[in-house]
Amino acid sequence: MELEMSARHHGSCLCGEARFEIEGDFESFYLCHCAYCRKDTGSAHASNLFSTKAQLVWLSGEEQVKIFTLPGTQHNKSFCLHCGSALPNIQMNGQLLAVPAGSLDSKVTIKPNAHIFVESRAEWDTELEKAPMVERGPQ
Repeated sequence: MELEMSARHHGSCLCGEARFEIEGDFESFYLCHCAYCRKDTGSAHASNLFSTKAQLVWLSGEEQVKIFTLPGTQHNKSFCLHCGSALPNIQMNGQLLAVPAGSLDSKVTIKPNAHIFVESRAEWDTELEKAPMVERGPQ
């Protein structure tokens, strides 16, 4: 009888103070364009992976992780107190693990399921694939 191996993902914040491991598979990957996600990422959308079964283990720096919940909403985010990087958090009373895709150091193996809350999409966030693509920073 063969044992099924679950996926293992590693991630960290920008400064490296907070490091984590996710044991298990992601079930979904959404690009959220809601006003809250745009505001807290400072970007066009949040890119989050979700799992109801995977486990989050902090390898170091858990004491550097702050969780912010926007009053009157279910919107929350975790971030490193030192560098501000978005980090994984557990939502819905422990039922859902949300992992910012950019916080992973290991390869993301699934493609986004959908863009969500597109009614809130920034006006400038259309047809971005038509913008010139530059391999490195502008010169």
